[in-house]
Amino acid sequence: MFGPVGGQDERVAAAAERVSAPPSGALLIIQIPCFNEEETLPVTLADLPREVAGFDRVEWLVIDDGSSDRTVEVARACGVDHIVSHPVNRGLAAAFTTGLEAALRAGADVVVNTDADNQYVAACIPDLVAPVVDGRADLVIGERPIESIEEFSAVKKRLQRIGSWVVRVFSHSDVRDAASGFRAFSREAALHVQLHGRYSYTMETIVQAGWEGLRIATVPVRVNPATRPSRLVRSLPSYMFRSAQTIVRSFVLYKPFRFFFGVGALPIALGMLLVVRWVVLSWVVQQHGTRVPSLVAAAVLLLLGFQIWIFGVVADLLSANRRILSELRVAMRRRTLAPSGPPAAGHADGLGGLDGLDDLDDLDGV
Repeated sequence: MFGPVGGQDERVAAAAERVSAPPSGALLIIQIPCFNEEETLPVTLADLPREVAGFDRVEWLVIDDGSSDRTVEVARACGVDHIVSHPVNRGLAAAFTTGLEAALRAGADVVVNTDADNQYVAACIPDLVAPVVDGRADLVIGERPIESIEEFSAVKKRLQRIGSWVVRVFSHSDVRDAASGFRAFSREAALHVQLHGRYSYTMETIVQAGWEGLRIATVPVRVNPATRPSRLVRSLPSYMFRSAQTIVRSFVLYKPFRFFFGVGALPIALGMLLVVRWVVLSWVVQQHGTRVPSLVAAAVLLLLGFQIWIFGVVADLLSANRRILSELRVAMRRRTLAPSGPPAAGHADGLGGLDGLDDLDDLDGV
C-alpha cells in the first residue's frame, strides 16, 4: 500500500514532503525479471549503462523466476552484480516484487525496472530517472510510442489506449501507457509497493500510487524491434480480463464504499421502478389485477441493494484497519530491508542473503 490514512489532499501533501532527490553517493539498481531468457538477456545487458548522471554507482539485478535454461549462468557471465532466484516460476508480479525487495536491501536509492527481451532502449534510462533525481516524482513511467510500434496490431493499439484511459480515471493520474514495464521508483515508493495480483504489476502499482497521493510522472521512451512474442499477452481476451480484474480489485481495496454503493444502486433503482410502476397502475390508472410478482421482485431487489450497501460499510471499516496494518508493514520493511552491506561469503546471489524477506510473507494478505 502507499501512504498515510486521510483525505486525498492530505495524502498529496504528505507525498510532496516525501519526495526528495537521492543523497550523495546514490546507488541506482536496474532490475530485470527473467524467465528462460538466456537468448535475449545478453543483448539487454549489453545495452545497460554503468554510469548515469546523479548516481555514484549503477548496478544490475536479475530476478530468475524459476528458469529451466541457462539464464543464471548467462547473467553471471555478463557481469550482473546481483542475482536472486525463485525455486519455481511464480509469475511476473512476484518476480517484480522480489526484485524491489532485493534492490532495497542492497541499498538502492532508485530502482529502474526493465524487460529482459530488450523491448526498451536502455539509453532512455537517464531521462527515466531524471524526475526522481530532481525530486519531482516518486514513480516515473516510460511512455512508449504505441502508434508507431509495428508489432502492435490496430486492435491492440486501441485496447492499449482504452486500458490506459481507464487506469488514468481510476488512479487520478496522467499516465498514457499504463502497460509499460519501463519505470523508475524512488526508494520511498519502492518501500510502499504491495501487490495483490499475481499476473502483472503495471496497472496495480499506478492505481495504488495515484489513490495514495504519490507523484507520478511520465517521460517518452523509445523501443527496440521485438525479439520474441510477448509472454504476458498470449491472447487479447485473457489480457483484457486479467487487466479488468486488477482494476476492480484495486477499486475494492481502496474505495470499497464507493464500489459497493455503485453496485448496490443498480438493484435498488430497479426495485424502486417496480414500486413506482405498482403505485401508478394501482392508484393512478386504477387497473385491476394481481401484481404480486412485481412486488415480490421489488422487495427482493431492494433487500439485495441494501445488503450490498451494508457490505460496503463493513468493507470501508475493514479498509481503514487495513491501511493501519499497511503502515505497520511499511515500517517493518524499512527495518528488514535496510542495506545489508557487503555480501556474505558463500552467497552466489551477491546480496548477502534474503532471509529477512521471509518475514514479510506474514503480512502479504493484509
